[in-house]
Amino acid sequence: MGELLVKNQLITPKKADELIKLCPFGAISYNGSEVSISSACKMCKLCVKKSGGLVEYVEDQEKHVDKDLWKGICVYVDQREGNIHKVTYELLGKAKELAKVINHPVYALVIGSNMNEGINKLLYYGVDKVFVYDDPALADFRIEPYTAAFCDFIEKIKPSSIMLGATNLGRQLAPRVAARMKSGLTADCTVLEMKDNTDLVQIRPAFGGNIMAQIISPNTRPQFCTVRYKVFAEPKPSDTPSGEIVKMEVTSKMCASAIEVLSTQNKPSDIDISEADIVVAIGRGAMSEAMRNAAAELAGLLGGVVACTRPLAEANIFDAKHQIGLSGRTVKPKFIICLGISGAVQFTAGMKSSDCIVAINSDKNAQIFDVAHYGIVGDVNEIVPMLIEKIKGADKNV
Repeated sequence: MGELLVKNQLITPKKADELIKLCPFGAISYNGSEVSISSACKMCKLCVKKSGGLVEYVEDQEKHVDKDLWKGICVYVDQREGNIHKVTYELLGKAKELAKVINHPVYALVIGSNMNEGINKLLYYGVDKVFVYDDPALADFRIEPYTAAFCDFIEKIKPSSIMLGATNLGRQLAPRVAARMKSGLTADCTVLEMKDNTDLVQIRPAFGGNIMAQIISPNTRPQFCTVRYKVFAEPKPSDTPSGEIVKMEVTSKMCASAIEVLSTQNKPSDIDISEADIVVAIGRGAMSEAMRNAAAELAGLLGGVVACTRPLAEANIFDAKHQIGLSGRTVKPKFIICLGISGAVQFTAGMKSSDCIVAINSDKNAQIFDVAHYGIVGDVNEIVPMLIEKIKGADKNV
């Protein structure tokens, strides 16, 4: 990416006025002595073409990085009070797979306090080294100390790629660290691949899910990405631990923060559709009150939970935490039944890894049938009550 340079030594009030009129975005202004271009500029370069040499486009010099100096696939260990989020184990499994391609080690980065039990558990997941920043000042998440510790790790160890879970903590920490390291960050990746030259191919839906974008950062290291919970499979732990625990130095400067944690309070437990083994998902074709009640009854009989698509969450029919999809949550249940859901990419990206997918839709050409294992073409208002009666009848016969 380049920049626009204005030759202010050639600017006169008349020329400035003409230049301002050239910009269709109103990005050019004149203060009486010099012309400036604001962030409203869309880089259309119309001012370059028609200003008679008053504005010049200058390409940035392409940066090059010595990739041989950066080695290792690192997973940030998302934890709170010593309890490790399951997305960490999923990422460790993926990191091990990616590391095999380029023969790199797998690292885990732990920032917190009194994490001994959790750290030892990581050694059963194929980690070569666990780097630990352990200090009472790091017991509670505060963005400044955690960022300082993270950057200290990067500067000393130089990992090639870093993966974080797209949790509340990960979504705060990843962009801050990536910006400080002047590197790129791809959020909510659904597929990760590794090139032989250590470039991480980060794939995610873009433009409303209409395309799958392949993003690489060939000229910066480390490479950052976040991945949602349930996108990758959680590997089975090995029978014996392996790897090495490396204690990192925590300095007083590192722990400095303008934030003081006065107290913490756990949120009341609620239904988490990401953890459910059985999900009944409702779309626009089943959004009537009668169908919502029927879906809730069906979920109750199956021992599952009710979820929804984005339109129902936006209409405040369901809370956003019940929404499946790119802007909602990712689920991987053993069984999911989709009622009146067309199957837009935004939705299917959040549930396509389910073990068994059953779809009911009156449109035989609905996209949901492309990912469903079993499809029923028909009216959900007729089929769901029949399913409920069949299940109740089966229970009586048991």
